[in-house]
Amino acid sequence: MSLTLMYITNQPEVARVAEQNGVDWIFIDLEIIGKTERQGHLDTVISRHNFQDISRVRAVLKHSKLLVRVNPIFRGSRQEIDEVINRGADIVMLPYYKTTDEVKRLIEFVHGRAKVCLLCETKEAVDCMPDVLKLDGIDFIHIGLNDLHLSYGQSFLFEPLANGLVEKIINQIREQDIVYGFGGIARIGEGKLPAEKILAEHKRLDSSLIILSRSFCNLGNVKMMSAHQTQLFKEGVWKVRAYEQHLKYVSSDWLEKNRRSLVLDVEGITTGIQTQKGILL
Repeated sequence: MSLTLMYITNQPEVARVAEQNGVDWIFIDLEIIGKTERQGHLDTVISRHNFQDISRVRAVLKHSKLLVRVNPIFRGSRQEIDEVINRGADIVMLPYYKTTDEVKRLIEFVHGRAKVCLLCETKEAVDCMPDVLKLDGIDFIHIGLNDLHLSYGQSFLFEPLANGLVEKIINQIREQDIVYGFGGIARIGEGKLPAEKILAEHKRLDSSLIILSRSFCNLGNVKMMSAHQTQLFKEGVWKVRAYEQHLKYVSSDWLEKNRRSLVLDVEGITTGIQTQKGILL
């Protein structure tokens, strides 16, 4: 397993530091359509990045790829995707799709000028996956747990991983020549669900893509990272890479025990969330 690490930022100096410290893809997020309605009640970030950010970040990158998440398919998608590619995106990510036709339109609009990445994060996207996988022109699929758990009416981000849904999706994708991944992680030793257990699931499922979450290095809107923040980021990535190396030598039995432990953790967290909701109601 060799994970491709993604980090979301629109700040050139932060992107430069991330690249220098082992982040493979810098992630600019233009998605805004419908996002506030879906996630406004959650502790999630709505990025509000813009076209100019693509050019500014592109200018500082030497070897990391630049991924841009566009809006779900809408009337202006062709123009938006043209702009994103013209400003230097290596990879175009389509979020919140629900039909095979939307994926076809993305592939048509990109027209081979950049790599295509799908963000599978709706029940409908799961349902149409067999037909989507028949299309040519898909390079990557990332399973987005934030909207996916909401789409299924679940309480906790990692329920789709614990209940086998992520594995069901991956079992379809792994038959194709498409790189895939899911979700994000906090720093090693941190996170409501321990990052180590999530990384072990990436190993078990042969996953290759993961996002370093906001809690991995919470920079807010800073334009320059302090020496302390830079060191924290560097150490955080190093610990992820070190744990990756450790996972190369674990047995399939060990990975299965980790999976069962993760399921119990998620069940406990979910019960706590539901209990808290009941108290609040």
